[in-house]
Amino acid sequence: MAGTAWLMAIGVAGSAVVVALTTLGSAAIWAIQRPRRRWRRLPWFALAYVGWALASLLWTEWPRATAMTLALLLATTAQAIFVASVLTGRQIIEAIAAAVKWMLALSLVFELWVSLVWRGPVLPQFVRPGPGFEGDPIMFWSRDKLFTDDRIQGIFGNANSLAYIALLGLVVFGLQINTRAGRRGPLVAWTVLAAFCFWRGSSATAAMCAIAIAIVIMVVLLMRRARTAHVRRILYVVFAVTGVSLIVTLWLVREDLFELLGRSSDLSGRKEIWAMVAARFAESPLIGWGYSVPWVPTDPFFDGWIVDRGVTVMQAHSTWFDVAMQLGVVGLLFFAVALGVFTWRAWFLALGRIPRSGTDREPRSRLLLIPALVATILLVQSVTESSPLLNWGWFLLVMLAFAIKQAPASVRGTPVRRRSTLAAVWPLEGGDPIERGVPVEGAA
Repeated sequence: MAGTAWLMAIGVAGSAVVVALTTLGSAAIWAIQRPRRRWRRLPWFALAYVGWALASLLWTEWPRATAMTLALLLATTAQAIFVASVLTGRQIIEAIAAAVKWMLALSLVFELWVSLVWRGPVLPQFVRPGPGFEGDPIMFWSRDKLFTDDRIQGIFGNANSLAYIALLGLVVFGLQINTRAGRRGPLVAWTVLAAFCFWRGSSATAAMCAIAIAIVIMVVLLMRRARTAHVRRILYVVFAVTGVSLIVTLWLVREDLFELLGRSSDLSGRKEIWAMVAARFAESPLIGWGYSVPWVPTDPFFDGWIVDRGVTVMQAHSTWFDVAMQLGVVGLLFFAVALGVFTWRAWFLALGRIPRSGTDREPRSRLLLIPALVATILLVQSVTESSPLLNWGWFLLVMLAFAIKQAPASVRGTPVRRRSTLAAVWPLEGGDPIERGVPVEGAA
C-alpha cells in the first residue's frame, strides 16, 4: 500500500526486488494453505480491465513502459486476491488498520528524523541536495517542514498521498472505536495521529473526500432506520436531489472554494494536463495508446511530454483521463463497471444486506461501512488523481471487491434456518453469536 515509499527509499530496482519477493512469498503461502473460496466469484470486471491492459501489449506505443507497469499491476492484483482469499472480513479490516498504523507512524518518525537528525531537505534514496541544487522542491522526498506550518509528505514523498492514507485511518480507527473492536486508548491515539497527518497533508481533494464520507455515513445511518421500501424510495429521491443540488452549487462557487482551500482555479495545473491528455486520446479513442500506470518518465514518449516545475509528470491527475488515453473507450468501460459494481455491492453491505429478494435481517455492524467509505474515497479521488489505478487504491478495490463478492453465494438457495449471513464471510463481530441470534455490540 505504500509503494511510493519503497521507490523513494531504495529506487526502482530495489522496489522491483521487494515486489517480486513479496509476490513469490504470497504465492508460496497460497499454495500451502489452498484457501477454499468461490473462485467463480472473482471480481471479473476488474480482471477484465487487467486483461485489456495486457492486451494493449499488441498495440502499445511504449512497449517497455507497458511491460514494466503491467508487472506491477499483475503483482498488485494477485496480492489483493491473495489477501482476500486467506483472511476473513474482520481480519481484512484489522490488516488495513495495521498497515495504516505503520505508514502513519513511519511518516511521523521519518519527518522527525529529517528535522532533528538530517536537518534539511532530503532527496530520494537519502541524497542530500548540494548548495547548488536548482531543482524544484517537488523533487524532495521530504522538505523538512515538520516544525513549520507548511505541508509534510511523510514516507510517501507526497502530501496528498499522506492525507489520503490519514483519511483512511480516520475512517477505520473511528469505526473501530465506535464498535469497540479494540482497546479504546490506543485507537484514540492512532486517530489523533491520523488527524494530525490529515491536517498537515492539507490536500484539497482529501478534504472533499472527507466531506463525501460524512455525507455517506449520514445517508447510510438514515437508510438503516428506514423500515419500509416506500420510506427508502423517498429517501433515495431526497438524497439524489440534494446531491445534484450540492454538485451544482459547488460548481457555481468553485472559484471562491478554491480560494478558501488555498488552491488555484486551474486545479494546480491539472486543466492543462487534461487538455493534452484529451488531445492524445482523441487520436485513438477506441483502444488507446497502451497501458502505463504510472507514466514511466524515462520512456522517450513521456520524457518531457508534460513538465511541471521542471519535472516530467507521471500521471494524468485524473483516473478517467488516464484510462481513456491508455486503454480507450473499451478500457474506460471496463474500469467504470469494475468501480461501479464494487461501489454498488459495498453500498448494500453498508446497509447490512445484499441486493437480493427476501426479508431476512443481516448483521448491521457499523464496521460494514468501511468498504463503502473506501469506495467513496476512490470515487472522489478519481476525479483529480490517478491513484485508484495503482498501489493502495487498486489493491483495496480488488481485495474488497473479491471479499464482498463471496457473500451473495453464501445466501442463495439454502434453507432459511441454515442460511448463512454476511457474517459468514465478514465475521466482523464474530460469526457464531450472529448466527445464534445474539445481538451484536456496536450494531446500528
